[in-house]
Parts: sequence; structure tokens; C-alpha cells
Amino acid sequence: MQVTEVSSQGLKREYKVVLPAADLASRLEGELAGMRDKVKINGFRPGKVPMAHLKRVYGRSVMSEVVQNAVNEANRKIVEDNGLRLAMEPKIDLASDQAEVERAMEAEGDLSFTVAVETLPKFETGTFETIEIERLVAEVDEAEVTKAMERMADQNRVFTPKEGDDATAENGDKLTIDFDGKIKDEAFEGGAGKDIDVILGSDSFIPGFEAQLVGAKLGEERKVALSFPENYLSAQLAGQAATFDVTVKSIAAPGELKIDDDFAKNFGFDDLDGLKTAVRSRMEDEFSKASRDKLKRALLDQLDKRYSFDLPQGLVEQEFANIWRQVSDEQQKSGRSFADDDTTEDDAKAEYRRIAERRVRLGLVLAEVGESTGVKVGDDEITKALVEMVRQYPGQEKEVWEFYRKTPQALAEIRAPLFEEKVVDYIVTQAKVTDRTVSREELFKVEAGDNAMALPRSDAWSEDAPEASSDENDDARG
Repeated sequence: MQVTEVSSQGLKREYKVVLPAADLASRLEGELAGMRDKVKINGFRPGKVPMAHLKRVYGRSVMSEVVQNAVNEANRKIVEDNGLRLAMEPKIDLASDQAEVERAMEAEGDLSFTVAVETLPKFETGTFETIEIERLVAEVDEAEVTKAMERMADQNRVFTPKEGDDATAENGDKLTIDFDGKIKDEAFEGGAGKDIDVILGSDSFIPGFEAQLVGAKLGEERKVALSFPENYLSAQLAGQAATFDVTVKSIAAPGELKIDDDFAKNFGFDDLDGLKTAVRSRMEDEFSKASRDKLKRALLDQLDKRYSFDLPQGLVEQEFANIWRQVSDEQQKSGRSFADDDTTEDDAKAEYRRIAERRVRLGLVLAEVGESTGVKVGDDEITKALVEMVRQYPGQEKEVWEFYRKTPQALAEIRAPLFEEKVVDYIVTQAKVTDRTVSREELFKVEAGDNAMALPRSDAWSEDAPEASSDENDDARG
């Protein structure tokens, strides 16, 4: 096997590989000889099948395996002999001359092909003592705990049905309604609903909808006229005037809010103090996570500015394709266009390519830091994370567990964020971190670009989000 480097540009290398016909013939003969004692062919005793007959029957399929093995061998030789660290799998290009390929498959001519590879960049990570970052921290005060418990009580408030012909809807009442919406006398997707609950004054529907139901009587059919907000999620509905034929099927008055020991027992606690302690602990965890996310974002921003090196374009293109697919899917679901977001497709692509480059750069930096410092993710850590993953699929735990255990790529997707978190932890211990006490509002403030820019891997991080309403597609809702 002859391997010759034919081009080298930046991180890209290309090699020409030639496997002489004599070598192909020798490899084919060896494979066929190994089959001789195993195959059963009518008219021949085991081990007595003539080699020429074996070649006629199995030669083509065996030669395909010979060629595949030769390609794999060439890849290994290129990587090992040149000390390469590949960014992606090599790209193989067989000879374009089909007649040449056919001769090689018959072991009557040389097999030639090219191997194109892209390598990982070489760079020094250095030390991190000079990095200075702020850690935002906020205290959970008693007023916030009280507000949280009031929200819990409000969400679990008992409503008592109003009976009689004179039952009238007031702010705070819970109504069960049917509605049919139209725009220019035409029904629209998502504009109808049956047996939908709405609490008047909760602002859970689009502006103006709930207010026009105040004063409605039980069984009344009422027409609600309004316009969708200009910034409404669905571009087709944004700013459109609509009417809704609403039928009030039930009206229920809110019960008194009582936050006491009995209330706490509804949540499995012995008394109110136990519930307060649990609420405070949960809020402290949320504050801690928000503080950690802000610190991580600040660190990644500094790392992104600190390192400059050539990026493997194959990885960048792969990451960009993932991002762009998500953008396209979101546009298709929402109906929004680039013009709705005051941009163009070309400008959007340029911005998302910059994000893809950032993610690849940070991913390579974190990987290099982790490797150079010996960061490891233990099997017990992966198992713990997998258990948490499995819990998200009640009733399918066994199937999900087996899938991850038998699918290396899926298991790698669980390992990746664990590894990256540990690398971030390591860098933070080396950097100079200063704590700054801030308000709850500042701690949870979403900065421009947080979701798009903060993380180096699109599939390696997640943020907790409130559970969506089962009626979230009803377009009368806000």
C-alpha cells in the first residue's frame, strides 16, 4: 500500500492511496482460502472446492470486503503515521474511472483512492489565574417565600359554582366556555375551543378577551371583538381584527385563600413551617442555578475572546446545519419570517454561522482543557444522569434504559454535558471569582443572546422551563 500526501492547507489534508493489483489478488486469495473449509457448495466435499470456483461464486462480494478493509487500514495508517487528531470521519473518494474500479474489483488493476481529512487545531490553553469574573448572588427573603406560597394557594384555589339565572361573571371567577373565532368571517386554525377554563383577570388570554366576559350570565352567548397584538407569535394573526362567539357554560366563584397547616397538609407536610422550609429550599436551588448559569455565561464569553485559532470547517458546517434546522422548524411552526424579525435570511445566516463558530471554538477549548487536566466522568455519574433521564418517560423506563445502554452515541450525549460542567468547574476554581449581591430581578434577567450564544454544544445543555398548558395552541390564549 502506497500512501502519498497530495495537499495540505490549514487543517485540511488529502492523501492518495494506491493498492497494487498484486496486493489485492493476495488479499482476495487469503480471504477465499479462509472460506474454503467453511462453505458448502453442491457437488463438492468440504475443503475440496476449487479456488477458481470459489472466486466465481464469492469473488465479487469478498473483494468488496477486501476493499473496505483496505480503506480502513489506509485511514489508520494515515492517522498513526502522521500523528493526526481528526475533527471528523475521513472522506473517501474512489477513482472516478469506472473501468479502473472494475479492473481493481477483479484484481486485474491497481486500486487508487483519495482520503481527505480535517484535523483538530493545535493550541495552548495556558492558565486561568488571570481570568476575573463576577458571580451574581441573591438572597431568598421572607417576602419572596410568602409570595411563592400565595401563588401555590392561588393555583390550588377551590372554586364554588354559581347557580341560578342571575349568576353573573366577575373578575376572579372561573368560567368554562366554548368559543369560535373568525377573521373577516372566516374561521382560522386554533381559533376554536370547547370546555376551556379561564379565570377572569388572569390575563391568560389575549388582551381584551377576558374583560369582555365580565358581567356575562350563565348560559349567555356573547360576541367578543378584539385585535391580536402586533407582536403576536403567529405572524398570520399578528395585528388582525377578530371576533369570537363565546358561550358561557359555567361560572364559579373563588374560595378564600387560607395558608395554614391544613393547606400545608395538602402538599404532604405536617405543618406550615415544613412547607415554608421546602419552598425556601426550592427557591434557593433556583437562585443557585441562575447564579451558576450567569457565571458560566460570563466565563464562556471570556474564553471566546481569549482564544483564536483555525476552526475545522466540517464541524462548523455541521453545527450551523443543526442551528439552521432548528430556526427553520421554528419559523414553520410560528409562521414568522425573517422580515417579521427585522432581518433578512442572509443576515440571519451570517449571525447563526457566527454562533456556530463560537460553539465549536468553545467546545474545542473545553475538550482540550478537560483532556490536559485529566477531567473524567465516572460510570456512576453517567448512571445517575441516565436514571434522571429515564424518569422522564414513565411507563417506558425499561425500554429507554436499554436504548441508552445499547446506543453509544446516545450515551455520549449524556456524558458530554457532565464532562463540560466538570471542566467549567475546574476553570472556575482557577479563576478569580468575585461575588456581588444583586436583586432577584437582576439575577433572573435574560440578557440579549443568552439562549443563542451561551453554550458551546447545541445538544449538551438545557434550561428548566415551565410546563406548557395543554391548551397552548388555542389562539385565543395569550
